[in-house]
Amino acid sequence: MNSTMPSEAGWGDVVRAEQARSIAGQLIMVRLPGTELSAEMADFLRSNHIRAVCLFRQNMQNPAQLKKFTDDLRAVLGPEALIALDQEGGAVVRPTWLPAPPSAMALGAGDDVALCRAVGAAVARGVRSLGFNWNFAPVLDLNSNPDNPVIAERSFGADPQRAGELALAWMDGSLAEGVACCVKHFPGHGDTNVDSHRDLPSVHKSRAELEALELAPFRLAASRSNPAPAMMTAHIVYPALDAENPATMSPAILSGILREEWNYDGVLITDGMDMQAIAGRYGAGNAAVRALLAGADLVMALGDCTTQRETLDALTAALVSGQIGRAGLEQRLARVRRLARDYPCAAGDYRGEAADCALMADAWRRGLTSYGKPVAPPAGSKLRLVIRADAVSDGVSEAGIPAERIASMLASLYDVVTVTFSDPQSLDWSALPQDGRYLILASTVRLRYGERARRSWKPDLHLALWNPFQMLDIDAPALATYGFAEPAIAAVRAWLAGEIGADGKIPVPGFGA
Repeated sequence: MNSTMPSEAGWGDVVRAEQARSIAGQLIMVRLPGTELSAEMADFLRSNHIRAVCLFRQNMQNPAQLKKFTDDLRAVLGPEALIALDQEGGAVVRPTWLPAPPSAMALGAGDDVALCRAVGAAVARGVRSLGFNWNFAPVLDLNSNPDNPVIAERSFGADPQRAGELALAWMDGSLAEGVACCVKHFPGHGDTNVDSHRDLPSVHKSRAELEALELAPFRLAASRSNPAPAMMTAHIVYPALDAENPATMSPAILSGILREEWNYDGVLITDGMDMQAIAGRYGAGNAAVRALLAGADLVMALGDCTTQRETLDALTAALVSGQIGRAGLEQRLARVRRLARDYPCAAGDYRGEAADCALMADAWRRGLTSYGKPVAPPAGSKLRLVIRADAVSDGVSEAGIPAERIASMLASLYDVVTVTFSDPQSLDWSALPQDGRYLILASTVRLRYGERARRSWKPDLHLALWNPFQMLDIDAPALATYGFAEPAIAAVRAWLAGEIGADGKIPVPGFGA
């Protein structure tokens, strides 16, 4: 599909609505329902000249189905198709059958640039074989707030220089395998205690403080000789940069800092405009126009068809009225076109899958981290496992690991009984039988523990299988995996069996030996 621009004479007040509509479609990315491309959705994409889509776990069943889906999408979207997903690693993965990449923080704990580059390349090989050419990763947010409800193990660490080096090595591996990356969430989501999926956070730091921390990895990504091909905005207010607008709709941040100060010329895409930080306050259509006027190139219209049509209507009206000017529009379309041409979209065979599985398993093992000098119980010991009953998702990540999977792993080494809970506030730790069994707590959600657990839970060993900051909540020796994928659980078993050490170094301050 070719970009459609009106002639000079047709621009401004007299541009026809149908011309503007076709241009508006090229300025948005949409999500799709179901696991196949329906005739209705194909007609919607085609008639609105949409060329960018993002797929999620609910769109995926198996490799054959997903390849067929992306094949059909390419046939409709055309040669400039952008088919995207979030395959960060750890808990944020979409096609879960691919070799399971470690989370960013697991790689930060391993602290090896070459390993990060190799993992990024392996992730790209997997997703490219399924027909994707754009991955919304890696995360450049710094892990500067242990109460952050949405970043945690998705960050490479707290040090801006080292986290940036590791993340951009991961990106370089992906780019070398032909998959575009999109670093996120500019100008930094690390120091928030509010999830922008649910409300609008603010980061109250001076410009100097932001320059020293949050902005530093993004400046590196934007300014180096091979800059990140794309960047995603954050739905966060930074009063020192713009007291009125979240970054997604801030001319001072997107145009002022990123384009003018840093001379960044990659694609700038918003985070999902259906998130409550934006949609709940500004309305999807109005916010989309404001994001483009601020400097964004693509609006991520991830709501349902009603929201997507509202967004298209608002952008069409802004184009017809001349509110969005011609010169800036041409630049936006040119950037998006260049991204699609530099990273063409085509599914193929996955070569090297077995080697990539071995690479990922090694990377998970190298990130395994001990805290408080944990000692594994001897083989055959009597254990009591305390674990959440259900595997839940936080809306961003895939669902956590089921209790029975951890119980089964432990039962291969020990005599295990399991106690499950649905709400940590309801678990009375003192009511557990006092029968001498070794107590293991396995934490399988991202949410931090509350005061009751902090005061009264006393396991002999804490397995932090998702958010490592939970180790600060429970007064016990701990083992952190930074994720719950199968190779992470295999690494825990190997440590318990005495086959490997736990030599990772948690890449954030606040943890003792």
